[in-house]
Amino acid sequence: MNNTKLNTVSLAYKKANPSMVVAILGWIIKCMTGNAAFPKPPIPLAPPVPPDPTQRVDMTTRMISLQTAISDSVDAGTAETAGKKAALAFAFEGLDANAFYVQTIARTDLPMLLSSGYQAASTNRAQTQLDTPSITGIDNDISTQLDVHLSPISNAVGYEVQICTGTGAWTTATFSTQARTVTLTGLTTGTVYQVRARALGGSTGQSDWSMPGSSIVD
Repeated sequence: MNNTKLNTVSLAYKKANPSMVVAILGWIIKCMTGNAAFPKPPIPLAPPVPPDPTQRVDMTTRMISLQTAISDSVDAGTAETAGKKAALAFAFEGLDANAFYVQTIARTDLPMLLSSGYQAASTNRAQTQLDTPSITGIDNDISTQLDVHLSPISNAVGYEVQICTGTGAWTTATFSTQARTVTLTGLTTGTVYQVRARALGGSTGQSDWSMPGSSIVD
């Protein structure tokens, strides 16, 4: 009898709020890009160069469309709200297609499955949230860059780091597979940046956000 455990990709992202779905899209795109285990996902990860109208709309375009629709729907009317729902459904279509592709390839290899950025479905009904990371330091050793140091979180599959300036909205700056040093590039000199981070993974998908830190970019 074959007792090999068969893995199933979690579709819990369908219960996440739209902003979290954007983060999940960004994380999966990062993890699957250049991943030799998953060379030909049915939904491409990035737009083809040159453009190819015969290909299905890529994951990056779907992520940007959802992010734009979320922004447009703030304090907006029925049309904008409908646009957000449509963009969310389009994002789910892409996530689902690539999820089943990953599941087919990594059905018996959990580390391979997790390397895609997707999570494995758990048979444990208890919801376990990851611990919240702490920002242990922010360095500005190189112009237009900040090195953000985080406390590693057990069982996290990655980290999302956001920034904001002044009274602006928080925006995702990067996703990282490790916590000790996360480098933010392309920043504006003379600007004070607020930085926060959260761990990704666990049965709830993410931790709470860390307490913000701040630094001026020289």
